[in-house]
Amino acid sequence: MLMCTLGVRLPIFQGPSAGYVIPLLGLATLKEWKCPTSDELETFYSNSSMNATDLTADLPMPREVIYRQLGKLQGSLMVAGVIHLMIGFTGLVGAVSRFIGPITIVPALLLLVLYLHKITVKFAQTYWGTAVATTVCGLILSLYLRAHKTPIPFWSRKRGFHITWYPLHQVFSILISVIFGWILSSILTSAGVLSDDPNSKEYYARTDARTEIISLNPWFYFPYPGQFGESTFDAAAFAGAMVATIMSVVDSICDYNACARMCFVPFPPSHALNRGIFWEGLMSFFAGTTGAGHATSSYGGNIGAIGITKVASRRVFQGLAIIYILFAMLGKLNAAFITVPNSVLGGVMVLYFGIFLGIIMSNLQFVDLNNTRNLAILGISTLVGFMVPYYIAQNPDKIDTGNRSVDRTLTMLGSNGIFVAGFLACFLDNTVTGTIESRGLAAHLEGEDTVKQKIEYEEGMEVYDLPFLPQFLKNSIFIRYCPIFPKYEKERNK
Repeated sequence: MLMCTLGVRLPIFQGPSAGYVIPLLGLATLKEWKCPTSDELETFYSNSSMNATDLTADLPMPREVIYRQLGKLQGSLMVAGVIHLMIGFTGLVGAVSRFIGPITIVPALLLLVLYLHKITVKFAQTYWGTAVATTVCGLILSLYLRAHKTPIPFWSRKRGFHITWYPLHQVFSILISVIFGWILSSILTSAGVLSDDPNSKEYYARTDARTEIISLNPWFYFPYPGQFGESTFDAAAFAGAMVATIMSVVDSICDYNACARMCFVPFPPSHALNRGIFWEGLMSFFAGTTGAGHATSSYGGNIGAIGITKVASRRVFQGLAIIYILFAMLGKLNAAFITVPNSVLGGVMVLYFGIFLGIIMSNLQFVDLNNTRNLAILGISTLVGFMVPYYIAQNPDKIDTGNRSVDRTLTMLGSNGIFVAGFLACFLDNTVTGTIESRGLAAHLEGEDTVKQKIEYEEGMEVYDLPFLPQFLKNSIFIRYCPIFPKYEKERNK
């Protein structure tokens, strides 16, 4: 809601950032973050009021241990969130974005494929039949039938009963595909085609695989700050959160530009980028206060969904935000959507991740691909982005500087192909001599009107202006010098 209304003001979907999971896995290898052993648990329960002899061999993890560690994550994420929002509020993002052009964006986001294809296969392999059927349904509705419109019976007082033609099948192609795949999975579940063994992959393609979640979830629940106890600080957790924060900022800048391309609006100016990162950081801070354990980040896959459905309205995303807020408080309703079969989700991922990859490649239209310099940077950075994570996966303990914290940080950075490819491409692009036009930066720095390919836009730069801002604030000194607000020079000169 805040991102679409007051942030970058593009139809950007915000959600849990997977980049924060990698540092958590790194923390799990440290002694102070390891789970208590069986002997330590027996000692704990023998000194507590609970009768350990009444328990099974697998002793439950004490809540005190869980909440103590979660408190460290909360506090560290809150501090990282404050730094995150200050990066936007101080205007640092807008300044740095001048050095991040298409040659940096394409290799960085291209390396997302290194992770996205694994996630997609993990979901789709539960049952390839329904995954492929879901994908084919979406392709037919969004691509093969894109030139056709759906007849919709309609009645109005002026025209009476009549037929309205509207591309309904394209606008709701993803939703229709999910419903189609869900119904097909239900039929296969009832027919006994899918395995009912919980240890089988096919089990999670069934529609009844997670129905118990509905009964276990409460009807109403309101998340609030401090619900898991007080927040503390841990240096190792903070270091991991900061690494993820830096990668999240770079990823968001790339996503903002990709979303602007998909919505046929100019690239976001500095104040819009600063504002987007500011609100993203503030929401990451609040995620820490509620014990989420991770920050929020923009979702590139949903930019692909815009390309499929052709729906790029802020009002749609604002309505979606209200629905998600209700889902957070209505436990039963939220749990019902968790029962969507994994194979159906895998089929949908093929659609919007595939479109997103195409959007990434479209940034190259501003780059001179006849220039050997640009081709070399694109190729080398992408190759190294695949090489370094692969090497670290094969040799996880190879980095040894003598300092465990430094080793862990370097390992986390090197294992992230997006960071490796983006950093190397950005470094080479800004150190190897090249003109602004050949690097594709003219469209970002001087506007798309300066490039040879003229693009017709649905809206202009006014799309990034803040709504409902009073005139006296527009004329204030604070607005004039604060980097997260537009510059209203024309209105001041009137």
